[in-house]
Amino acid sequence: MIEATMIWNEPNNKSHWDPELDPDWSQFARMAMLAADAIGAKNPDLIRVLGGISPIDPHFITRMRDFGVLDHLDAVAVHGFPLDWNLWQIHEWPAKIDEIRAVTDLPVWVSEVGVSTFGAEEVQLWGLKRTAELLKGKVERCQWYSLYDLPRAWEATTRHREAEGSSYYRHYYMGLLREDGTPKPAFDEFVRHTPELGLVQWFHFEDPRLTDAVNWMKRLGVKSVRTGLSWADRFRPNALDWFDRQMRALEDFDVTVTFCFTPEHRGIGAHHTSPPFVPEEFAAFCSEMVERYAPRQTERPARGGSRSAVRPLALETSPTFGSR
Repeated sequence: MIEATMIWNEPNNKSHWDPELDPDWSQFARMAMLAADAIGAKNPDLIRVLGGISPIDPHFITRMRDFGVLDHLDAVAVHGFPLDWNLWQIHEWPAKIDEIRAVTDLPVWVSEVGVSTFGAEEVQLWGLKRTAELLKGKVERCQWYSLYDLPRAWEATTRHREAEGSSYYRHYYMGLLREDGTPKPAFDEFVRHTPELGLVQWFHFEDPRLTDAVNWMKRLGVKSVRTGLSWADRFRPNALDWFDRQMRALEDFDVTVTFCFTPEHRGIGAHHTSPPFVPEEFAAFCSEMVERYAPRQTERPARGGSRSAVRPLALETSPTFGSR
């Protein structure tokens, strides 16, 4: 069951939103408000969450507040990887949460936290234990990234890819399961923290791991799952067939679905991090997905205004959710 929608992923991270095309985030703010209102018009009971920020930056949240974005949302989210990518230490987690709570009264979700096994699998095991100590029961939602390692044959969804050096390759080692599906040492530790800890798993277009992933998550005792539906994937052949299979497979979980990724032919720049030419088109995609997978169950006034639907345009190749 879809219980929450997340608008974009790491909008303050240049790997997911182009700061050169939107240096003050005003275009993102407008798109986010349109999307939130479109979601609310289709189902006012869904929780609407600002895409998890990375880095954790209270100034970005303040910026969104000043634009009025937070008035359209029910929660904000943060992502943290202090043992892999961040310039702060793991014991600083409580202080990082307090920084965000100081600038908004909305609930704060940790919608991605994880530790790679890039250096050693024992590091992930220790990091999971310490993360659970610091965050479990301390925030409104906490979701571990991720279930699977990213297959080495796939590209991680970042702008600069191998030019990022070892930072790029850490994307491939974030799972509780290795690429071949065998559990790492942290797997058994994770069982001790469910259902309080949820999981994040991005699924590649027509991902062959989908059924196995559902079985593993049930074995782990997971209740809360975060995944994504890609606006760019909407233009692929048989996109809705794949979306249907993915959402049907996850229907036993409490799902947060992230709407993200600009189709190359609909962006100001020809890449998935670009602001769209017409932000109403992203809002229309969000509306279509909610109407299809999480329609309102009873008639009641929506909190946001409805937006007219925009039909998908010409087919283009597009990025997919293969990683964070």
